[in-house]
Amino acid sequence: MRLTNFSDYALRMLMYAASAGDRLITIEETARTFKVSKTHLNKVANTLTRGGYLKAVRGRSGGLVLGLRPEMIRIGDVIRLTEPDFAVVECFATGNQCVLTGSCKLSSMFGEAIASFQSILDRYTLADVALMPQDFLGRPLPPQPSDAAQSGGVS
Repeated sequence: MRLTNFSDYALRMLMYAASAGDRLITIEETARTFKVSKTHLNKVANTLTRGGYLKAVRGRSGGLVLGLRPEMIRIGDVIRLTEPDFAVVECFATGNQCVLTGSCKLSSMFGEAIASFQSILDRYTLADVALMPQDFLGRPLPPQPSDAAQSGGVS
């Protein structure tokens, strides 16, 4: 089983926001930090905001901040929000055409494995996987010109 990049980026974005504490983060700085598409991260941020995991602050000095305390954000809940499905085999998918459906014993085994996977992820929270700011690339990122303009230009 492999999680989508969307879920991977969602977890990374939450970890980055947790490391920032009360400081607002931006999609631009997060994209630079992880060297990923700003457009893709914007979609991730929208999903996390709709799910209540991030809070968006609008305006010139706006950005994103955690919407819940890290210990309240279960990793399993984030994965269920961001993964389109857990159809590891055809019989779990919409439009199943497998001729063995109804007699195959694999589906119950895979169902149990998925339930176990989700149960383990539910035991962990963002607080359990949180990092320090210096853990991102081993050093804090230097402010970019657009960051200085957003924060009033004073460092």
